[in-house]
Amino acid sequence: MADIVDDLKSVVGAGHVLTSESATYGYRKGFRFGDGKVEAVVIPGSLVELWRVSKLSVESGRIVLMQASNTGLTGGSTPDGDDYDRPIILISTRRLKGIQLLGEGKQVVCLPGADLYELEEKLAPLGREPHSVIGSSCIGASVLGGVSNNSGGALVQRGPAYTEMALYGQVDAQGKLHLVNHLGIRFQNEDVAESVLDALEHGRYSPDDVDWSGKQKAHDDDYVNRIRQVDEASPGRYNADPGRLFEASGNAGKLIVFAVRLDTFPAAKDTAVFYIGSNKTDTLEKVRRHLLTAFDELPIAGEYMHRDAFAIADKYGRDTVALIRFLGTKYLPAMFRMKSWMDSFARRISWVPDGLSDLLMQFGSNFLPSQVPARMMEYHRKYDHHLMLRVSGTLAQQVRPWLKSFFADAQAVDGAFFECTTQEGTLAFLHRFAAAGAANRYVAVHGKRTGGMTALDVALRRNDWEWLERLPQEVDDQLVLKLYYGHFLCHVMHQDYVVRPGVDPMEVETTMMWPLLDKRGARYPAEHNVGHLYHAPQSMTDHYRSLDPCNCMNPGIGRQTKKKNWAAESV
Repeated sequence: MADIVDDLKSVVGAGHVLTSESATYGYRKGFRFGDGKVEAVVIPGSLVELWRVSKLSVESGRIVLMQASNTGLTGGSTPDGDDYDRPIILISTRRLKGIQLLGEGKQVVCLPGADLYELEEKLAPLGREPHSVIGSSCIGASVLGGVSNNSGGALVQRGPAYTEMALYGQVDAQGKLHLVNHLGIRFQNEDVAESVLDALEHGRYSPDDVDWSGKQKAHDDDYVNRIRQVDEASPGRYNADPGRLFEASGNAGKLIVFAVRLDTFPAAKDTAVFYIGSNKTDTLEKVRRHLLTAFDELPIAGEYMHRDAFAIADKYGRDTVALIRFLGTKYLPAMFRMKSWMDSFARRISWVPDGLSDLLMQFGSNFLPSQVPARMMEYHRKYDHHLMLRVSGTLAQQVRPWLKSFFADAQAVDGAFFECTTQEGTLAFLHRFAAAGAANRYVAVHGKRTGGMTALDVALRRNDWEWLERLPQEVDDQLVLKLYYGHFLCHVMHQDYVVRPGVDPMEVETTMMWPLLDKRGARYPAEHNVGHLYHAPQSMTDHYRSLDPCNCMNPGIGRQTKKKNWAAESV
């Protein structure tokens, strides 16, 4: 161990090679799932350092585990237990910041550590937006992490994170690392990997070196057509869709991705937010179908919350809403790192409870007033189902009269709507996205009064009228809490379950939930990737094997073998 650790320190500096259990905890422990041993965590400060660290690790027979922001929910960028056949070098890309504008911002090149907040901030003065925006993905999520994991999001017009243009390192069957440039940018000394990487990082290329032929896609441009097909008996988007697996897109850590090239989009102006409440699921489904088929323009976002998720988010997520509301998202990545450090510190002291940071944050949250506007709270008291619609100013001129007409017939439909003020619209969507961490906080606070939790993100069929699941009594009896929220217009639902004490949450998921979803024709996961929780279907397995024939990169992903060269596990 000492030899490679010393070699790694010589590349990145001793302060950026971590080996102690406490120092590596925040990298080894997943946001919601995953943990295991690593030989070292390495945090390179340049693309050339990343290349050298990767090369050292691969040539010494180590497993390489790439990690961006560690915001994944299925453990895909952390170790999974301690049953690997080789030591693991975990490489964090958080220091590798960098965003370069192409074509006056019509496209961007993002380095491994670039996060969504930074990309939004860079594009905002140009009146443009990235594929995803904060809130439609995990807070603090990286751009490359989204592409690598086929991340979805709330933005109806843009689909899963996808590109066919990337610069990446690939390990061949003999364990040799090669640089592949499919970025659509020419560099001098193309045959010298370190020369290319240094030139890219420092922007040493001219506009004439950039290929604008359009032969390779920089976003999933067919998604708007798929999502409008509301009578199709298949999901509109899900991680294992073979049409969305291409080199870096969906690589799940099987490549060392140095950069991706992505399209950006004009920011919508004068947006409007409509808040809809109903006690009948088919009312919302009628709204969904009309919005997707009746207008030339699609809504920007359409987010759903069940009444129970609303209540839990209000109590256990109000500090998240308040932080973003008053501080913005700029400081959130640093705060999450501080949270991880605190949990690591607490873990070393036997009498300190697990989840100390959540306990302290919830204690502080109890002194905050509810962040939910009065009109939303009134709808919470009246309705089980809540739908938030964000549309452009142009589309609002058509949607507004249609909603008035639709809800005017009280005998035909159940529910009502109101148009939000600017502040109400902002808080409505912040409240919805606070739900994503609320179940986690609930479990941390209530400790032994639960058996833990499991979370599913589910892609429903586009023609599914029965979009809200009905659990058999024997399943419901295992649960303390079930929370439903999601990207409604895309028919992608997030379903969080807190189980009773003594109940194994993973057994509930695998033996009870999965068969029910299979019967419904759903696909899962929809946007958080298989990680170490789910079995990768054949389309994904084929993709992983083609990218990583030696199984040196993130082995075990998708519940596949962790053995070198994809050797079968012993039984």
